[in-house]
Amino acid sequence: MTGQTHETIPAATVVGWREWVRLDALGVPWIKAKIDTGARTSSLHAFDLQALEVDGSPRVRFSIHPWQATAQDEVAVELPVHDVRSVRSSSGHAETRYVVLVPLVLHGRQVEAEVTLTDRDEMGFRMLVGREALVPGFLVDPGLSYAGGRPERAVRRRNWGRTTAPGSRG
Repeated sequence: MTGQTHETIPAATVVGWREWVRLDALGVPWIKAKIDTGARTSSLHAFDLQALEVDGSPRVRFSIHPWQATAQDEVAVELPVHDVRSVRSSSGHAETRYVVLVPLVLHGRQVEAEVTLTDRDEMGFRMLVGREALVPGFLVDPGLSYAGGRPERAVRRRNWGRTTAPGSRG
């Protein structure tokens, strides 16, 4: 193969089919996310969406419940609207959603992701990380879970609305 050059491919970060993600810029230290290569953009559980305009620029105000089975630790957020687009769910239902840009930390690496806002209250995960967020060097191993590690046990228990009493092993 004379005359061909080979680029060095940087080592990819391997993630599992589900991971703990940080949304530090939104005040969400941990949220459990499904890694979904079937979805182009990422998606976040958001409710009480309010469209507004600040200095002539469109913004959206919304709230997040970061934990799966509970409304504890609600976080209020306001961000610029990056886009508004029609998104088709896996069931074929089309919905118009706001799109915001969110820096997320996955397996210790920060990436900026286009994130659609929708009610995911009845879904298994409050967040999906879509394939566009994975482009900067992530590989998904569907046989793995939490390859990027897990938060401490008290945080994981909080995800299901359980808290650990002081002095207990939880």
